[in-house]
Amino acid sequence: MNSIIASQAVDIPYCMTSTGFELHGFQIVENLGVVRGVVVRSRSVFGTVGAGVQSLFGGNISIFTELAERTRKQAFDTMLVQADRAGADAVIGIRYDANELMKGVTEVLCYGTAVRVETLED
Repeated sequence: MNSIIASQAVDIPYCMTSTGFELHGFQIVENLGVVRGVVVRSRSVFGTVGAGVQSLFGGNISIFTELAERTRKQAFDTMLVQADRAGADAVIGIRYDANELMKGVTEVLCYGTAVRVETLED
């Protein structure tokens, strides 16, 4: 499977995602199974040195914060592309997991349940 990058178009809007197991105003009509996005990232030497300098002053280490945010977003977007390919309208029960594969190399996993939904009638 080719890597999915954030610049690829995704047909499932963020508003159709939830960490819960339902979407307000919609009824789940089909469960399409688990979908996931996996990203493995390493810290660069320059980023590690820059973060080391920032850590001397305390507070937020913005270099690592930005890396973490980009990685989570890429994993999330990859999950949405997988859901779209499965024919989903939405993804529920979304979770993240991260594991250090080796020193300085981290895997970030975003996963959830792909579902098809219909609008609830009043």
